[in-house]
Amino acid sequence: MLELGGGNPDAAAATSPVIDGTDAGFMADVVEASRTTPVVVQFTAAWCGPCKTLGPQLEAAVARTNGKVRMVRIDIDQHQQIAGQLQVQSIPAVFGFVDGRPVDAFMGAQPQSEIERFVTTLSDAAAPTSAEAQVDEALAVAEERLAENAPAEAAQIYAQIMGVVPENLRAITGLARCYAMLGDLERAEETLGYAPEDKADDPMVVQVRSMIALAAQAGSADDNAQLEAAVEANPDDHQARHDLAVALVASNREEEGIDHLLEIVRRDREWNEDAARQQLFKVFEALGPSDPRTLKGRRKLSSLLFA
Repeated sequence: MLELGGGNPDAAAATSPVIDGTDAGFMADVVEASRTTPVVVQFTAAWCGPCKTLGPQLEAAVARTNGKVRMVRIDIDQHQQIAGQLQVQSIPAVFGFVDGRPVDAFMGAQPQSEIERFVTTLSDAAAPTSAEAQVDEALAVAEERLAENAPAEAAQIYAQIMGVVPENLRAITGLARCYAMLGDLERAEETLGYAPEDKADDPMVVQVRSMIALAAQAGSADDNAQLEAAVEANPDDHQARHDLAVALVASNREEEGIDHLLEIVRRDREWNEDAARQQLFKVFEALGPSDPRTLKGRRKLSSLLFA
């Protein structure tokens, strides 16, 4: 991971497609700038003969993109930090950055055809087709609807996307999630089956599979009411509290369910062979590692276990 600092916004905003970079300005000139325009980074030095030939060739290729690609030259004698982080061991060394990260690189002198290919590939990588852009926009809208707890609306958008790109994993897992939230677990399982075989262990697929498994454990509304009454009557009825927690999670009341499971751990962490903690891990897996409820729940669990 690059740990960079000290940006140089003025340099990043320069109109010239080729600028001289620094360690301090790398974040602004390369990382941030490449989120909108691909950036070619050439590590060079005054004493490097091949660099003097490669540099003008790169600059000419970049200029021919008419602004679709930018270039930053970095003298390793004056600025060694970034070269070290990128493990540059010889020069000339050239990296291509797109969307804030290096996506291609080469070392040493190259024929003109390879230089042109390198720059053209970067230019194409940053220019999604209109169809791709529309799909990305539709996915963003669907995910927003899902976050707003509107699974029926989100499902319509995901289904439309799958009609255009049937193997889009975000659409497949999103639609399966919608069906699970709507209680149609059979269609959720069926939809998840459209995921490509090589994506069976993808975190998005695993997360939705866990969500479906949790939803399958839920009882009826009457059952939930009985469980709530049982827990209220006897706070140490861990089985009732466990079953209530599972039902709450399946009803999209995840935070309440997590709190009940944590309460079991607080009262008797070894109950039923550590069943409450194991169930918490299933909930965290279904929500995803970066979900705020997962992060909060894990912090609380750690406090209980290591108090």
